[in-house]
Amino acid sequence: MAYFPEALISPQFLRAGESGVVSPNERSLLKLIWRYPGLSRSEVTDHTDLTQQSVYRIIDQLAERGIVSLGSPKPGVGRGQPSPTLRLDSRYAYSCGISVNTDVIGICLMDLAGSVLAESSVTLRGHTMAQSLDLVRERLVEAQKLNDLSPAALFGIGFAIAGFHVGGTRYNAPLPLHEWSLIELGPLLAEFFGKPVWVHNGANTGAIAEAMFGVGRHIKHFAYLSFNYGFGGGLIGDGELLLGGNGNAGEFSGIYDEEENQRRPALQLLIERLARNGVDVPSINYMRRHFDAQWPGVTEWVNEVAPAYNRLVNAIWAIFDPQAIVFGGQVPRDLAQMLIDRTRIYDRPRYGVPRPSPKLIISDIASDASAMGAAVTPFHSTFY
Repeated sequence: MAYFPEALISPQFLRAGESGVVSPNERSLLKLIWRYPGLSRSEVTDHTDLTQQSVYRIIDQLAERGIVSLGSPKPGVGRGQPSPTLRLDSRYAYSCGISVNTDVIGICLMDLAGSVLAESSVTLRGHTMAQSLDLVRERLVEAQKLNDLSPAALFGIGFAIAGFHVGGTRYNAPLPLHEWSLIELGPLLAEFFGKPVWVHNGANTGAIAEAMFGVGRHIKHFAYLSFNYGFGGGLIGDGELLLGGNGNAGEFSGIYDEEENQRRPALQLLIERLARNGVDVPSINYMRRHFDAQWPGVTEWVNEVAPAYNRLVNAIWAIFDPQAIVFGGQVPRDLAQMLIDRTRIYDRPRYGVPRPSPKLIISDIASDASAMGAAVTPFHSTFY
C-alpha cells in the first residue's frame, strides 16, 4: 500500500470537516505571506486574482485558526481604516528536520514562520540505525523541553538521506548508510516518531533550504551543488524543487563513467587524498569546521577534479540555464572558493556577444542546510 504522509496529519491541523490542511486559495495567500512577511492586508489584493472581499475573508479565517497573526498597521499604506500587517504565526505548529549523512545526523526544529528553534546532531560512527534513531528521539525530546514546546504542536517530520531515489520512500545510500538503504523509510519512521514523515534526498532538502532561506529569496532559477561524502545536488526552477520523472533530478555524479567517478568533487575522495598526505581528517563534519587550504594534498586534489567539475558546470549551464550555481552541502567555504577560482566557462561569443552565464555563489547558510530544508518540508508541502 502506498505511503502518503498527508493521511497521517493530526486532525487538529485539518480544515473543519475536510482532509486537507488549507484550501488552494489559502495556500496561495500563505505562500505570499511567507515570501513577504509584514505585508499589509490591503496590499495582498494587488498580488492575487482574488477580490478584496475574498482576501479579507480568507485571512480572517486563517487568523481564527491561529495560522496567521495580525500585526500593527503600516503607516501611510492604503486609504481609509489602517490595514493590519500579516505574518505566519510561529505559535501554531513546529516541525523537526532530520538529515542523515554518512558521518552525522543533523537535527533542526523549526516553527511555521521558518524560525529555527533548536539545532543538534548525533554522531553515526559505531551506532546501528536503531540506536541512531533512539538518540535522535532523545535530542528531539530534549529540545522540546528546553524550548517549552508541546509534543502535540509537532506537525510532522522532514527526513533527508544521502543517496538516490529508488521508489516510494526507498533510497540507495552510500556504503556507510547501507542499513538505511532500500527500505521504506516513510512508514517505518512515521511509526517510530508517531508523526507523518516526508522523505527526500539530502541534496534536495539542501536545495529547498537555499530556495527558501538563501539565494532563493532573490534568485528563482538556480542549481545547487551538494558537496558531501558523495556529490549531488538539486535544481530549483521558478522557486520550486524539480524532481524529474524518477525523483532524481540533480544526481550530478551520474554524468561520469567509472573512471571519471574517482575524479568527481566528492569530499570523501578528498579525505582519502589527505590521508595519503599524512593529514588525519576523521569526518566530513570535522573537515567543514577545521578546513585549511594549506593542508598537503588539497591543491593537488582541486587540480585533479577541476576538469570533471568544469564539465559539470558547463553541462548544467547548457541544459538548465540557471541564473546561479550555488555551492552548498558540507563544503568548506575556502574549498568552494578554490573550485570557483578554477571554473572555466566554455563560451563561444557570437558577433562579440556572449551567452549569459550563471553567477557562482557560495551558500551563506551556516547551519546544516539539509536538516533545515528537511524541517521546512512538511510546511512547504502542505501550507505554503
